[in-house]
Amino acid sequence: MSAEDLENYETEMELALYREYRDVVGLFAYVVETERRFYLANQVDLQVRSAAGEVYFELRLADAWVWDVYRSARFVKSVRVVTFKDVNVEELAKAELAL
Repeated sequence: MSAEDLENYETEMELALYREYRDVVGLFAYVVETERRFYLANQVDLQVRSAAGEVYFELRLADAWVWDVYRSARFVKSVRVVTFKDVNVEELAKAELAL
């Protein structure tokens, strides 16, 4: 496999992942960003913790979708993340119901 073939494959995988995201984003209530991952979730519990003078974040998500090209299953029942880096949680606006 050439470098160009690999680059084309990765580009196609990213495009497929974006299309999947676009199709499922309406099913979720929250967008969550950590330093390593991007999630969609319906329940988010963010706790600020400290140990030995260090502050860290414990994040629990339920009914989630993970932005990761290399995961075979992106829908997960629950996720627990522990990080010393910033965490961003945003509530998604719900579209008006069309009759």
